[in-house]
Amino acid sequence: MWAVVYVVSIVLVNWLFTIIPPIGIWQPTSVIVGLTFIFRDLAQRKLGHWVIPVMLIGGVISYFMADPFVAVASITAFLVSEGVDWGVYTITKRPLKDRILLSSAIGTPIDSIIFTAMIGIMNPMNVIVMTASKMVSALLVWIGLRK
Repeated sequence: MWAVVYVVSIVLVNWLFTIIPPIGIWQPTSVIVGLTFIFRDLAQRKLGHWVIPVMLIGGVISYFMADPFVAVASITAFLVSEGVDWGVYTITKRPLKDRILLSSAIGTPIDSIIFTAMIGIMNPMNVIVMTASKMVSALLVWIGLRK
């Protein structure tokens, strides 16, 4: 189930980036990207290393469902940042809530830097706002799992 949710979230995020315009420098879709990182962690709990091909499937579908320019930038950012997220999640042997928070905290800034650079809007404020937006989901899940 989490693998399907993960693939759908990848495709949804890429499609939403093509249809939802930014509000100033904030892209509302960034909050959903944060959930995608969490869905990857949950899919990895069930699939182990097979989560990587699942990630690639989401990227390929995105290329055909979203603006190819956005999809290529997103796929590239996802492959790098989700790879880092996968590594941190795999190596860290802490409780689930901590692994989600830590892997998102390391993966989301990388994703933001690569994505904004590839679509031509990289500057410190864009990266900070996008990263913070993505971390909202991870923080909410972390808080929820603490209780």
